[in-house]
Amino acid sequence: MFDLFASKNQKLVKKWHKEHEEIVELAHKVMGEYAKNNHAAAKKYLKQLNDLTVDHVMNEDIELFKLMHDDKRIDSETEHLANEFIKSFKKTKLALMDFLSHYSKEEVPLDDTFFKQFNEIVEAVGERIDFEEKNIYAKLKEK
Repeated sequence: MFDLFASKNQKLVKKWHKEHEEIVELAHKVMGEYAKNNHAAAKKYLKQLNDLTVDHVMNEDIELFKLMHDDKRIDSETEHLANEFIKSFKKTKLALMDFLSHYSKEEVPLDDTFFKQFNEIVEAVGERIDFEEKNIYAKLKEK
């Protein structure tokens, strides 16, 4: 029943939060399968992670852009948080997309370099998810 009366912002936050949970779950699956030396399964989960992450980031970029141009859906504090997030996440986002795109390719092996970089990226993405949910999402849910 809540969804019937939820604002567009609240629906977006709910969708994005669910996707964050799926991203974290897939990252754990990749690490678990890699640790078990099951690179075929790790690669499968990595491809799913790539697809979900690309969709999530693209949708988030589009919706945040629309939000920034709709004065009725955003206050100045939320606008400032969103702008800071967009600016500060740009490099991490590009590195993440390049990394996932590269290692999702069938011919690219999952080696020790992959695992080291993947752990670093997962940590950075985890920090960004935490920031988004505690700051931007919390403010958007209010509207």
